[in-house]
Amino acid sequence: MAGIAIVMDLLRKNPSLTGRTVHSYGLFSAKVAASAAATSAAAMAPFATWAFFGKGVPQVAYCDAGAAINGDYISRIRSVSENVFEEEDSVDYSTKEYIIELKPLFSAFHWKTLALTSLRSFLLFYLPLLEPHANMDDDDDDFLQDTHEERVNLVVPFKKSVKQIVRETTVVTTRRVLERLAVHYVSQRLAWKLLKDTPKSAARKAQRGMPTLTYIYSVGRTTFRGHFLAVLASWLVQVGIDVYRFFSRICGSKEETDEIDRAAELQLLGRKIYIATLRCGASLIFASIGAGLGAIIIRPTTGQWIGCALGDLAGPVILSLCFEKLFHVEL
Repeated sequence: MAGIAIVMDLLRKNPSLTGRTVHSYGLFSAKVAASAAATSAAAMAPFATWAFFGKGVPQVAYCDAGAAINGDYISRIRSVSENVFEEEDSVDYSTKEYIIELKPLFSAFHWKTLALTSLRSFLLFYLPLLEPHANMDDDDDDFLQDTHEERVNLVVPFKKSVKQIVRETTVVTTRRVLERLAVHYVSQRLAWKLLKDTPKSAARKAQRGMPTLTYIYSVGRTTFRGHFLAVLASWLVQVGIDVYRFFSRICGSKEETDEIDRAAELQLLGRKIYIATLRCGASLIFASIGAGLGAIIIRPTTGQWIGCALGDLAGPVILSLCFEKLFHVEL
């Protein structure tokens, strides 16, 4: 308001300006008055509002009154970019995708898997009974006694087979739980490595033309990662069984608990956990070595699977023999 009053006072004091002159410079006077009003308002404005009047960070704006954007401008930009990336000489950028395929949680209860597990368990405990008896010239009493013992032995392997089926089913289910925990709580790259299909990975590596030693090391490293959750699940189940047996003996009847030395039982539990850890570690290491050697000797997919299975079984046996020969300790 103070600026407008100053401009009107100047016009009133200058009588030489005619009405035409005033009208010809009307637009100029209005602009001057507006500028003066804005200047006075900015001068009286507080510090917090200086940015609104341009006293804060410098701002630059460009305006071209004659420029006009054609309607096909955006479409032409898109067509140019598509032509650039369709050229053969353009740079090819690709990102690695980590495809994680989770198996069903209760896949161990599928009829095929359960049938194979049952067959393997029954053969494991019933095949030793097919061995021929050494003593064939016994009398009738001994024959009846052997028949009675044979009937009892047919029941005991059955119980062991059922326990083995339950154990393997629990191990597979525990592995599926660990896989889901890995997907949710570790990085996507690490989860992909832990859940990788190792036979297919061995086949892909065989197509790259690697040297023999490099290929064995690469397949062994991949098997070590892919087989880790299976070994960890087996270790957890075995430790869980040992802990359950420990507490079942400690928390039994009063007469039995009085005779049990808890310190000795606790020491025995620690020894069992230590032995289970060594066995599982040997299974993991020898499974990796066997997978690398099997992929070279046989076909990559079949050889990797067979070598991993044989190494998994042979690892604890080799470890037991080494401890027995070197340290005279039975595992």
